[in-house]
Amino acid sequence: MTTVVKIGGARAVDPAGALADVASLREDGESVAVVHGGSTAVDETLERLGIEPEYVETPSGVVGRFTDEDTMEVFEMVFGHLNTQLVAGLQSQGVDAVGLNGVDGRLLYGPRKSAVRVVEDGKRKIKRGDHSGTIKRVNADLLETLFDDGYTPVASPPMAGKDEEDVIPVNTDADRSAAHIAGALEATLVLLTDVEGIYADPDDPSTLIESVETPDEWAALEDAAEGFMERKVMAIEESLDGGAAEVIVADANAEEPILSALSGGGTHVHASALSDTAETEETQ
Repeated sequence: MTTVVKIGGARAVDPAGALADVASLREDGESVAVVHGGSTAVDETLERLGIEPEYVETPSGVVGRFTDEDTMEVFEMVFGHLNTQLVAGLQSQGVDAVGLNGVDGRLLYGPRKSAVRVVEDGKRKIKRGDHSGTIKRVNADLLETLFDDGYTPVASPPMAGKDEEDVIPVNTDADRSAAHIAGALEATLVLLTDVEGIYADPDDPSTLIESVETPDEWAALEDAAEGFMERKVMAIEESLDGGAAEVIVADANAEEPILSALSGGGTHVHASALSDTAETEETQ
């Protein structure tokens, strides 16, 4: 079995338990790819440098980072540091980890979006100068080669963005990076965050949605997702559509966070929640 684990970049997320679980899975002969975020660290670094982080809202209501040239430089610096720290942490656990980003071997590849559509003061506008991209291809062969040679890849944005004839590093969402990687590997995706999973009432942890297997349950999950969970639901859909077997959203700070998630903890979303929907659309 192959597992892709996305470790969130929020300050409240402690990766120690996840790294120990990766070591346990590797001891059992499982292939594991780790993907990490780091947006909180990027914002903190920007502020220390006197650069105000800029977030924009798309016409569909999704809030995301606007990555100009200066922000992109900070992004590369911060993510490189975080990647090295996680690789060192895994090696301390006896895991032969290898750090790489989406540019390495064109692990994550697709067109650059130099301009984005945004909503400002209720009006739709085109904002130019963005350094972000849309993942269209994953170099799964690179990851499989690392697995076969006994290595555990630790991957992160940026991605390799095609800009006319050039390839340049551009920003992309870490959850969706993990989603595309899990889909390409037909793996189980574990999205670790700072809450127990997705709640029917976002303010009430007792309303944890434990399993999503049908289109109706999927619709309820989409309705329940608010704030940062909206992006995770987008990642879940992309991952399952891409070929992932299952996606789990779980607490990074739980005891044995990955192992407990794989054993039933968190919110489990199964491919049937989307495949039934696709079949219904095909017959209409």
